[in-house]
Amino acid sequence: MSVQRPLQLLTKRASPSHLQHRPRIWQPARTFATPGMVVPPVTQNNTGAKGPTAMVFMNMGGPATTDEVSGFLSRLFADADLIPLGPLQNYLGPLISRRRTPKIKKQYANIGGGSPIRKWSEYQAEEMCKILDQTNPETAPHKPYVAFRYANPLTEEMYGRLLEDGFGNGRGGRAVAFTQYPQYSCSTTGSSLNELWKWRQRMESPTRNQNLEAAEAEGSIKWSVIDRWPTHSGLIDAFAENITAALETYPKEIRDSVVLVYSAHSLPMSVVNRGDPYPAEVAATVWAVQQRLGFKNAYRLSWQSQVGPSAWLGAQTSDTVNNFVKKGQKDLVLIPIAFTSDHIETLFEIDQEVIHEANELGAEGRVRRAESLNGSPTFIKALANLASEHLANDEVCSRQMGLRCPGCKNERCLASKKFFMGQGVQNNAALTL
Repeated sequence: MSVQRPLQLLTKRASPSHLQHRPRIWQPARTFATPGMVVPPVTQNNTGAKGPTAMVFMNMGGPATTDEVSGFLSRLFADADLIPLGPLQNYLGPLISRRRTPKIKKQYANIGGGSPIRKWSEYQAEEMCKILDQTNPETAPHKPYVAFRYANPLTEEMYGRLLEDGFGNGRGGRAVAFTQYPQYSCSTTGSSLNELWKWRQRMESPTRNQNLEAAEAEGSIKWSVIDRWPTHSGLIDAFAENITAALETYPKEIRDSVVLVYSAHSLPMSVVNRGDPYPAEVAATVWAVQQRLGFKNAYRLSWQSQVGPSAWLGAQTSDTVNNFVKKGQKDLVLIPIAFTSDHIETLFEIDQEVIHEANELGAEGRVRRAESLNGSPTFIKALANLASEHLANDEVCSRQMGLRCPGCKNERCLASKKFFMGQGVQNNAALTL
């Protein structure tokens, strides 16, 4: 594949414990349930002492239909946290997105007409909340929400639904921003949290919204953040299960000679050199998975979805696979290690480009991909365990949350981190720098 990757491949991958909320009349919440799913209505008499709790899954998102591609690309290229274009961002972003839209529509058409990431995100959030209602009754009911950065449902839509469903507006309530990027990057988790903070300020801050009454401002939503979880044991188990299943498709006598190629979305070197923690956290995930597998197979970590001519973190997944095949190593399992569900990077870039090119070079169908996490019961249980511990411990965020990249000059990032860290008692003495 070309070094200059198409844009569409860029899309991948609380309140304090002592806070008592006043009684409220709880109305059935509008949810993001997929067709055929029935989410029971919430009523006041099944609310725990610290409930209800909104569980907000945050991710980049993807266009669900080809008609949504244009808006998706426009928002993506407008985000300087993800694609820094300098002082010409407002001019170059719309220009590039318009030029790429026709081609990218075709790419989404090739994977079924749109990204499945919303379907999987809603399913994962709903199933996790069902478990939490059983394991953490004191914070029940747990209401699932999805907030995408560039596709529907957008962050502002999600926030409006929170208010409609009885959170905030003088009624308080707790919400957990649960990033679905297991490894933290300023370009992904950081951008999503900055967007969430922006809409919180617009909708619930009296300094930005003069229509708010004092009681409404005082009773705003109390947020906490699950901002990274690269080595959580349940996540590692889920990856290991899918890799093992992929390896079992090879004859037993060659199984241990299959090379594992872990693939994660790349970053511009300008972001890496600024001190972004993402490369180290992805590597930590890979190492933990290899430990769980017993290091039976050789492995490499590669990076995909490079965009444009500037320097990006490598080696690229396509180049890595092609070089292995050319040297005679045809038995390869590709593992999307930084994504929690299928989307354009797995269904098109890996399945239809990387593997197709490998076969053209003579791989003979021996380059395969491990299944994405999607509806894995092990993965959903991991999400629930992670959230359960976060809720039970009244956590605000991780210790790393307040520490910006050493080279960061983004004042919005600083303000966002200060806000989220100031939402409760910080037991781990995290810094905001």
